[in-house]
Amino acid sequence: MAGPDPHELTIDELARVSGMTVRNVRSHATRGLLMPPVVRARTGYYGPEHVARLQLIHDLQANGYNLAAIKHLITQTEEGSAEEVLGFARALLAPWESERPEVIDETELAARFGPVDEKLLGRAVELGLLVPLGKGRYEVPSPMLLNAGDELVRMGIPLETLLGVLGNVSKSTDQVAEQFVKLFMERVWKPFTESGRPEEELPHVREAIDRLRPMASEVVLALFQQRMTRRVERAFGRALDKSS
Repeated sequence: MAGPDPHELTIDELARVSGMTVRNVRSHATRGLLMPPVVRARTGYYGPEHVARLQLIHDLQANGYNLAAIKHLITQTEEGSAEEVLGFARALLAPWESERPEVIDETELAARFGPVDEKLLGRAVELGLLVPLGKGRYEVPSPMLLNAGDELVRMGIPLETLLGVLGNVSKSTDQVAEQFVKLFMERVWKPFTESGRPEEELPHVREAIDRLRPMASEVVLALFQQRMTRRVERAFGRALDKSS
């Protein structure tokens, strides 16, 4: 049996296609999150843009945004189609990391890092290196970080010391990330929201997001390499002076 015409959906069909209840659809419409349907013969009909808008709302809620914040975003981009807004939101909220998470259990953790210490395990969870899944299983958001830690432990660096270093580095990278976010919000997002022409500026904002991702990583890497060179030279210079 053929499904409903995606260009001619009643509210019941829209709810079913979107995986929502009719009550939720009506609530979003009442809040101004969903554009009105086309009314014919006293029946409202919805189309692809309504489906895309509901998908946008679902995706933003899944990323932790409340309905007030979602309405603000939609209002800023209401001249664009729902597909354009959805694409913009996904570009804005997409994870910056490109690694595919892996799952590991306590047996493998013990094999790689030694007997599981609950205090150190808790610290690794606190730092976001591990995400508990229950029954002794953990998600590893960054296998690259875990592998690096494995290598450093094999070199003789105590796991407790390593986690301390990672905690300090994490604080520093938070500050770096905050600077780039501040730059984007002040120099790209704020002018966009104040332009009065969101439908014209939307593609430029998306382009800025796409360019910022690799550029930020390149800037951080370049600066880190420079600073590491200087620090290593100073450290070994002092060590050589003491030994002479």
